Amino acid sequence: MYPEEIVNPMRQELVDAGFKNLYTAEEVESAVKATGTTLVVVNSVCGCAARNARPGAVMSLVGGKKPDHITTVFAGVDKDAVNAARELMFPFPPSSPSMALFKDGELVHMLERHHIEGNPAEAIAENLKDAYNEYC
Repeated sequence: MYPEEIVNPMRQELVDAGFKNLYTAEEVESAVKATGTTLVVVNSVCGCAARNARPGAVMSLVGGKKPDHITTVFAGVDKDAVNAARELMFPFPPSSPSMALFKDGELVHMLERHHIEGNPAEAIAENLKDAYNEYC
């Protein structure tokens, strides 16, 4: 578990962009099963989350179509919520950071860590925007 004083600024970056923090398995299941589209970002303290994942997720929401719900869980902190999100992301193996788009409770698009690591935030945003255009 990471100390809250380290995690809070990283959480806040997404909250400031409109993301809802999910802390429990029940919150994750409810968000994903909501009508419409839900983006779930598995946030992380790693460098690629700071440099690529969080900025890419935020940039993906500028202009054009967007998911109905934008949410986040924090790996290494929100254990129950992260485990629930990862179960819903099956068959993809656990990775953080990662991002999943669900439509009416079904996983329709996934970005794993290897899609994020080494790619600029702009490329991640474009990948997500393509998914939004298809599913939102």
